[in-house]
Amino acid sequence: MSTDRIKSTALLLALSLGMVAGAGAQVPAAPAIGQGPGIHDPRSAFKPLQEREGVVSWPLLASVTTKLENKRLVPSFPAGVQQLDKQKVKIQGFMMPLEPGDKQRHFLLSSVPTSCNFCTAAGPEGLVEVRSKTPIRYTLEPVLVEGTLAVLANDPYGLFYRVVDAQPVN
Repeated sequence: MSTDRIKSTALLLALSLGMVAGAGAQVPAAPAIGQGPGIHDPRSAFKPLQEREGVVSWPLLASVTTKLENKRLVPSFPAGVQQLDKQKVKIQGFMMPLEPGDKQRHFLLSSVPTSCNFCTAAGPEGLVEVRSKTPIRYTLEPVLVEGTLAVLANDPYGLFYRVVDAQPVN
């Protein structure tokens, strides 16, 4: 992974966790980390995601809890989440590009649509890093991908979930 991509991923995570704000920005109080998949802004032009059979649910992914150990948040995954590790899954969400261009191979899926270009309404329990086999066209609408899920207990960027070898599902 290039240094620029690492920095962009780390910055997006910091923004999503409310750790960085632009000059003069007012950051509303965010829920504590581990307290759900994110808040869907009622003013959003996009409808909240609906539960779908055969698709991993965001409430399940958000059921992770965290504890502070050595100045670091450590996730604790319930059995239902642990059973998904290294399994082929389908997951839906809103794309957050990590690369330039309209086709993405590396992006984040969020449980809720973004309300601005530089922030998300979800913490790490409401985000999944996606690495796709083929480029997926960026869209503001929800996307559905299928790939192998990794449950991350010790990710250096604070991610809890990653899907690799992803492919879009119609």
